[in-house]
Amino acid sequence: MKNKVMMSGAAVLMSISLAACSAAKEEVKAVKTEAKTAAKAWSYEGETGPEHWGDLDAANAACANGKEQSPINLESAKAKSVENGELQVRYAPTVFSIANNGHTVQANAKAGTNVLTVDGVEYKLAQFHFHTPSEHELNGKGYDMELHLVHKSADNKLAVLGILLKAGQKNEQLAALWAAMPKEKTTADVALNAPVDLEALLPKNRATFRYNGSLTTPPCSEGVKWTVLEQPVEISEEQIKQFKSLFPDNHRPVQPVNSREVTKH
Repeated sequence: MKNKVMMSGAAVLMSISLAACSAAKEEVKAVKTEAKTAAKAWSYEGETGPEHWGDLDAANAACANGKEQSPINLESAKAKSVENGELQVRYAPTVFSIANNGHTVQANAKAGTNVLTVDGVEYKLAQFHFHTPSEHELNGKGYDMELHLVHKSADNKLAVLGILLKAGQKNEQLAALWAAMPKEKTTADVALNAPVDLEALLPKNRATFRYNGSLTTPPCSEGVKWTVLEQPVEISEEQIKQFKSLFPDNHRPVQPVNSREVTKH
């Protein structure tokens, strides 16, 4: 009887020991997983650059496996000409706040007064940001920078208006933003003192390319309606240099068009 009690006690101790060991292993595993997850932040270069985005996190699967990814090379000869569907924008001078999110400089809208209408659906401007060099190419040619104006519909669908930027005259519409551009990553937005007139920023020629695409940053979600203006807008060499001093290269290379239809309006 005594031996049975001793064996039973040993079994209990062994069970407790195994449970403690298992818990310790799980804790170590959790810490390692947490550390691994923290190291998965995406970037524009090296092992966390665009070609690896799909491997960094399961949530980024579309970056590697998506069939309607952005940006793309917009080819005039292959685009289907559509007579209707003229670009419909209602923009007004608006006060924005800006942030350096570590990937770009982003201006956030404080009011939903700027509206883009695509296929009869209204999308309100949420934010705009910049890439250098341009993400989209036009007939195989890239540009110095690209501006993305991101709009959201009432049911949270996205529509982005892309504007190609090329070296030329100083862009006065962006001057206030450039003057307040944060040099380091921010934890809070910086308010702009002067409003930005986005309507005046648009080129005179409103011819556009349109296609169904995705976000150009992780998680590369698809279902984004893209409209890219054919006529580039000028920005000075000094303005380009200032942005590139913060972000030397923050663009995603062009992606396969696959079976998508690109239209020209």
